[in-house]
Amino acid sequence: MEHITLLLAIVVVTALVFDFTNGFHDTANAMATTISTGALKPKTAVAMSAVLNLVGAFLSVEVAKTISGGIINEEGIRTEVIFAALVGAILWNLLTWLLGLPSSSSHALFGGLIGAAVMSAGWSAVNGSTIVTKVLIPAVAAPIVAGLAAMAATKLTYKIKADPEAKATAKGYRAGQIASAGLVSLAHGTNDAQKTMGIITLALVTQGVVAPGSNPPLWVIVSAGIAIALGTYLGGWRIIRTMGKGLTDLQPQQGFAAQTSAATVILASSHLGFSLSTTQSCSGAVMGAGLGRKGGVVRWSTATRMFVAWGLTLPAAGLVGAAAEFLTKQGTWGIAVTAALLIGGSAVIWALSRRQPVDHHNVTADDLDGDDSGTPGVVTTAIAAVTPPPAGSVAAVADDGLKATIHAPAPGDPAAPPAPAAAV
Repeated sequence: MEHITLLLAIVVVTALVFDFTNGFHDTANAMATTISTGALKPKTAVAMSAVLNLVGAFLSVEVAKTISGGIINEEGIRTEVIFAALVGAILWNLLTWLLGLPSSSSHALFGGLIGAAVMSAGWSAVNGSTIVTKVLIPAVAAPIVAGLAAMAATKLTYKIKADPEAKATAKGYRAGQIASAGLVSLAHGTNDAQKTMGIITLALVTQGVVAPGSNPPLWVIVSAGIAIALGTYLGGWRIIRTMGKGLTDLQPQQGFAAQTSAATVILASSHLGFSLSTTQSCSGAVMGAGLGRKGGVVRWSTATRMFVAWGLTLPAAGLVGAAAEFLTKQGTWGIAVTAALLIGGSAVIWALSRRQPVDHHNVTADDLDGDDSGTPGVVTTAIAAVTPPPAGSVAAVADDGLKATIHAPAPGDPAAPPAPAAAV
């Protein structure tokens, strides 16, 4: 019994660590566009988001119930399975954070849970219909719906206001953007904090602490809300940079349209118990807002990397979760080795991130095609190389298809030819 109690404590702590990584991984969902348009200063934005994430954790438990009793069959699932699932989810979260990719923390958790459950008890341990209806379908539909809504809202905004560049208009949209960012943060706390609540509740069910189908205990709700709020305040600056400036260049009215659309989709899904990815919803909304403005563009190279990460999240986290479960099945030494690998892998990823740090000082830098340290990339360098020099300093002369550069002396230079005499 003492071993079981210790194992349950380890699982609860690991779940809260995942919740913490979920917080800083998904800060970009609410605050990336707000920061990139200058509506809020970076540290103010993440502090506001952290508080609202905490409040949102208390608004609903429908998603938590979906995870604790819907995705996998509770009967016969050991506590070690949940630990293995969390290992897969945490490592994938940290890897995509290192790469600055806004992948889904939710799908990382689902993938780890599915992989560990299948390794433990076979495919019968997974509720396929629930996965399809409440995970896979929302995963495809949410970014599309949010993107189309944001595109339509952006187009409507620019049609209503003939001069959207006016300072007064921009100021109004910035205020609206702050309000909509707060709504996204509230929605994120409502949806994502519940996932950790569901995992901890599932662990309690496996140990017989609570009955199957029970709502999360109050201490679970409070601890999950605090963990995700702390992670949010830390700020996932790498992903904020990608979402705010790497996908498209947003003006205040676009940011307002994107965040309002994403918040609506997330809150509606939370009410229905759909455990969708807030990251995918917000990313889809940002791209839709980018395409909704005339002349707006989406950086499809960044979007493609993001789509690939989305597609790999479930299977990659599932494979890691399955491997971790294979180790934990070996007994106490397997659990210890799994914990050591989790700590060691996390430390390595953190060390790699320090080589090119991104924080609130350089999160809005414009060197998007370079690395995260501020060094210009290939495209930036190429553009600088072909930028025309100041007028009057260089003249280009064509001769037989060849170009020669001739220095044109400024007036008053000793080498300058005498000025022509004025006509009388």
